[in-house]
Amino acid sequence: MTNEIITYYSKTPPNKFEMRNFTIRYKEENRSCSDTIEIFLLIENNILKDWSFEWITSIITTATSSVFWESIVWMTLDEILQKDYNYIIELIWEEVSPRRQKSAIFWLIATRNAIHKYLQDGKNDDILSFLPN
Repeated sequence: MTNEIITYYSKTPPNKFEMRNFTIRYKEENRSCSDTIEIFLLIENNILKDWSFEWITSIITTATSSVFWESIVWMTLDEILQKDYNYIIELIWEEVSPRRQKSAIFWLIATRNAIHKYLQDGKNDDILSFLPN
C-alpha cells in the first residue's frame, strides 16, 4: 500500500461511522498499540452486507480497515473466517513492518471475533496467532 493510499484512507475512511441497522456490534482492544475498535456488521443469510467501525485507531489500522471493508462486503461469513495475515498482504500489496503488523491485522481479528460472537461458536481469535513467524 503506497503512502498516498494510507494517507487518503486514514484521513477519509468511508466506513468510519456507527452503523444504525447493524446485526452485531463488537468492541476489540489491542493493548500493544492502544487501538480500540468497535465494529458493526450487517449480516443477512450468513453474508456480510455491510461493515463499519468507530473509535480511535492508528493510521495503519484506519487505512487497512477501509481497504478491508471494500474487499469483504458480500462475502460469506465462512469466507471471512478463512482470511489471515496473507490476505492483508494481498490487499495492501506489500509486507508490513514487524512494528505495524498488529495494527494492520487488528480489524481482521475484531471482525472474526464479531462473527464468532454472532455464530455463538465459543471461539475467540488472538492477534498473536495470526502474525507471521
